[in-house]
Amino acid sequence: MDLNTVLTITPARHRGDLALLDAQVAPLAGGSDLFADPQTHLTGLVDLQTLGWPALTLTTDAGTPDTGPGAVTGTDAHTGERATGTTPGLVIAATCTIAELSRLAAAPGWTAHPLIYQCCTALYGSFKIWNVATVGGNLCASLPAGPMTSLAAALDAEVLIWRRDGSDERMPAASFVTGNTTNALRTGDVLRSIHVPTSSLAARTAYRKIALSPLGRSGAVLIGRLDRADLSDSDDTTARDGTGRFVLTVTAGTVRPVQLRYDSLPDAGTLAQDIAAIDCWFTDAHGAADWRRAVSGVLGEEIRAELEQQPEPRQEPEPAARDQAAPRNGDRS
Repeated sequence: MDLNTVLTITPARHRGDLALLDAQVAPLAGGSDLFADPQTHLTGLVDLQTLGWPALTLTTDAGTPDTGPGAVTGTDAHTGERATGTTPGLVIAATCTIAELSRLAAAPGWTAHPLIYQCCTALYGSFKIWNVATVGGNLCASLPAGPMTSLAAALDAEVLIWRRDGSDERMPAASFVTGNTTNALRTGDVLRSIHVPTSSLAARTAYRKIALSPLGRSGAVLIGRLDRADLSDSDDTTARDGTGRFVLTVTAGTVRPVQLRYDSLPDAGTLAQDIAAIDCWFTDAHGAADWRRAVSGVLGEEIRAELEQQPEPRQEPEPAARDQAAPRNGDRS
């Protein structure tokens, strides 16, 4: 859609250029959401892609980039800033595209790696959308069905926000989205990056998605994560099965991400009761609140039962095969 009220597009070269952002000037990354609806209040855009942020960065100890063979690393040439977090893991720039993230190869020990592609494919879109839509843009759109919200929340990622006053703020990704299309950003703020800790990437995960039609927008997305006992920060790391904390993340059926946390896998009754007690289900054209609650109870138990079983080796398709398998439909989430 043409934004015929926009008079200026400013390519950002350093953080100081973001001072132009205000109620009438918006940040532009991929633009798949920005250009999808009329934005008659806008008179200008600031292009974030020209900041040259490295799309994907692997960090080792204390946020130091991994420089080993095959590492995906980088320093922001325009700000001199390393895209790092406070713990080892993966840093995803807000301007990283869905296509770039979907092609990320697994590092040793990344048991949760299949979840990345599963969440990428939850965004049904043509190859054109996949190659422009960004991870940060999907988070900032803050739609309940946003798959990057599901991914970041489920892996206990931390987001880095560049505040308008020049300060930096980090917060859990699960807290970033506050409601249906609302989030923690204020006017002039920019989402800089998403940091996923290694402990989450090393966890076992189980993914479930349901929609009213085979290629429809997600009605409910549930992701279970069973941490390794030796990497979990749970107080109970001596579980007989060698596992640590269990986290169930409920999205798409709720207006914001909801997480249920346990020191170990709960029994079926406890999990069902806790899912039923969630109070932020919603109704729209993609599903009624009572349906979302009911199917989430079923999917949650499937996840619990799957993670209760001993893991089986899983193989991911090669990047070329992934590209061929990318969805070809126009749903924005």
